[in-house]
Amino acid sequence: MIILNTSSTKVKMSDEDEAPVVKKARIFYGSLEEKEKERLSREGTSSAARDAVKAAIEAGNINISSGESMEMEERVSERQAEVLAEFERRKRARQITVSTDDVEVKACLRALGEPITLFGEGPAERRERLRNILSVVGPDALRKSKKEDEKAKRTQDEYQQTWYHEGPSSLKEARIWLAKYSLPRAVERLDAARAQKEIPESTRTVKQQELHKALRNVNNFCSQIGDDRPISHCQFSPNSKMLVTASWSGLCKLWKVPDCTLVRTLRGHNTNVGAISFHPQATLTLEESDVNMASCAVDGSVKLWSLDSDEPVADIEGHSMRVARVAWHPSGRFLGTTCYDNSWRLWDLEAQEEILHQEGHSKGVHDLHFHPDGSLAGTGGLDAFARVWDLRTGRCIMFLEGHHKEIYSINFSPNGFHVATGSGDNTCKVWDLRHRRCMYTIPAHENLVSSVKFQPNDGHFLLTGSYDNIAKVWTHPGWSPLKTLAGHEGKVMGLDLSPDGQLIATCSYDRTFKLWMSE
Repeated sequence: MIILNTSSTKVKMSDEDEAPVVKKARIFYGSLEEKEKERLSREGTSSAARDAVKAAIEAGNINISSGESMEMEERVSERQAEVLAEFERRKRARQITVSTDDVEVKACLRALGEPITLFGEGPAERRERLRNILSVVGPDALRKSKKEDEKAKRTQDEYQQTWYHEGPSSLKEARIWLAKYSLPRAVERLDAARAQKEIPESTRTVKQQELHKALRNVNNFCSQIGDDRPISHCQFSPNSKMLVTASWSGLCKLWKVPDCTLVRTLRGHNTNVGAISFHPQATLTLEESDVNMASCAVDGSVKLWSLDSDEPVADIEGHSMRVARVAWHPSGRFLGTTCYDNSWRLWDLEAQEEILHQEGHSKGVHDLHFHPDGSLAGTGGLDAFARVWDLRTGRCIMFLEGHHKEIYSINFSPNGFHVATGSGDNTCKVWDLRHRRCMYTIPAHENLVSSVKFQPNDGHFLLTGSYDNIAKVWTHPGWSPLKTLAGHEGKVMGLDLSPDGQLIATCSYDRTFKLWMSE
């Protein structure tokens, strides 16, 4: 036995005594406020120290909680939750049935908005990817997507269906009148075609050769500055003795041809005039005080003019957007206007009302021309399509599809079955109404084709004008170039041929119009 004596303590230890108990570390959760108070009171801390601790607590430097505790066993790690979720997803994926048809698998992926294939992915990997996607979003998502696609397709089919609504009685009366007007003219045209066919082929060939020779000798006869701004349109009068021009200055002018002397300036528009057109019987049977011309402008205004006044006779109201062209029906009773609101309209001037507001183009309608019989109307639009409408029924009887850019001009041939269209794709297409197709594409110019025009009486040649500053004459039906009319310093914006076949007029962005005549 060993005895240790000290001044303060005595400790007795022997081998037989039990081993000392090891103290376990205590972990305290929550507030230490009570323990801190006990320590301070036990050590006899001064009131100044206590005040300092209190001030620190109030200042927020010492944060004291409510003394809550939490057992470690109740906490589940986020990693464990993710693993459990992954096991559940895989379990769902094994229960999902996926088609073995790779085409159907791609369709399902497309319906879910996923890429149909990944780089280096095979059919088996694609099926597994679809299975994994469905295990996340659920199989119902695919069924819902298919239902939505079917609903959208059904709605689209319903939207594309042709529908009709009841028109006014004036439209019915006008259509009956148009049928009675056009049928006799069609009979006369067909009789003239049969009579022409009975002429010996040698005689017809000689006449055609003489015409081609005359066209090759066409040269610039007169050039006249027409306005301070570009001249957008020109047209000969039915008696071939006058020419009317429209300008971006808002002025329209009447000229005597072929000496190009100014007859009258028509003042009424306040903005760019798009076109002006003579009544079919103007200068022939109509009085000068009657309505002899119609014009349109960018602001949507349409005005009617007489030959004895420089002020408009009447205004046609109804358009709210740009009116690009006006065209008279061969009868002179109706006036057609094309508008950039994707529609064109037919006005009955005798009844002084709009009888037809026709939609059908997806973009603005730029040009309009009536069939020589008066039974059809052709429209060309900025949607690169042209349509042929039957005025007697209101139906679109032919859809002219083939141009790659906007159609700026359309014109019927006097033979009754050929239609020419000029487009922004630099080509002119000739369509056959009998076979309902494009029969020839003329690579006409190096810039957009702004105007096309058949010979008024026989249609034996075709004239095209373009923004490449030239106009060209083409044979019909061979469609080979006969003559290039070069001389303008700017874009050729319009052209026309005199009804007597003696003159050709072109108007340009260079503010001039030119007359061309065979020597």
